[in-house]
Amino acid sequence: MLSTAASYKLLTQNIDKSLARVRAAPDVNRETDYYLATIGKIKTIEDFLANDRVFAYAMKAFGLKDMIYAKAFVKKVLADGIDSANSFTNQLTDPRFKELATAFNFKSLGTTTTIFERTQKGVVDRFLQVQLEEQAGSSNEGVRLALYFRRKAPDITSAYSILGDSALYKVAQVALGLTASSNASNLDMQAKIIEDKIDLENLDDPAVLNKFLTRFTTLWEVQNGTAAATAPALAIIQGVQSITSMETLTKIQSLRFKGFS
Repeated sequence: MLSTAASYKLLTQNIDKSLARVRAAPDVNRETDYYLATIGKIKTIEDFLANDRVFAYAMKAFGLKDMIYAKAFVKKVLADGIDSANSFTNQLTDPRFKELATAFNFKSLGTTTTIFERTQKGVVDRFLQVQLEEQAGSSNEGVRLALYFRRKAPDITSAYSILGDSALYKVAQVALGLTASSNASNLDMQAKIIEDKIDLENLDDPAVLNKFLTRFTTLWEVQNGTAAATAPALAIIQGVQSITSMETLTKIQSLRFKGFS
């Protein structure tokens, strides 16, 4: 039995090995090989939508598994593109669609869209990250949230980036001790709290990010009971002892980052 903090640390202390284990899974390996062998042959939006395996792989990579059925909607997203501020894509509040349209920018790049690294290895890297998060989340939602925050951290430009994403906001809620009533408070007030308490300008610094996520995973453990069962992605890692409640509480006392004394 591993605590949330210990599980997260094991997965991220050598993230390449963690992702390699995900990649080695037979189903993931099969779909990834197919995607890489096929994506370069995709030349149009119609080609992309017509190949169910390629399309599903890409949608999962961008966290849009629940929208795989909505091909007409995705077609409009890709057809309108991202170049115009008034495009359909840029009017959507969900940033995942803009990320998809940025990678698969058929509107601007046409038949050359899929020759670039961002639609080949870039999509595979995203897919493996999402798979890792889902595997971890099957046993411990706190680990999934921490991994998600870690992945999205480079794209966080302001407090509103966090407020606009329910998973990022959940991490902030736990780490900052925001109560449920905070959800109903003024949006600008919430943004001010986040800006004061999280070192947003330096989240690209691994040390800053790790300190923040250590606080989150430790507090998540306290709020959600005893140590979670080992996630599937961690099952082959041996010899790691669980963190006791006293050790968890000691960690909380020792945590310090911007805005906390």
